[in-house]
Amino acid sequence: MQRNKVHHVSTIERVARDLSVSEALIQDLTLGLEPEDGVIWVYGANDADGILAFTDEGFEEVKLLLEEYHRLSPSKA
Repeated sequence: MQRNKVHHVSTIERVARDLSVSEALIQDLTLGLEPEDGVIWVYGANDADGILAFTDEGFEEVKLLLEEYHRLSPSKA
């Protein structure tokens, strides 16, 4: 039986800060990602919508998506 070995995640706010981009850009770039890609939603007691978060693998996926975005849209960097 495979067990999930994720022990922490980073919120979209932290990932955006660490990569010096907007949360909106990260949300746009990661729309099609699934939990298998390292994307999860975290819900608190008062969070109806949840907070987008990323595992370490998800963070790496975001970096790759950003590299591709900047390669294809250098004027939007």
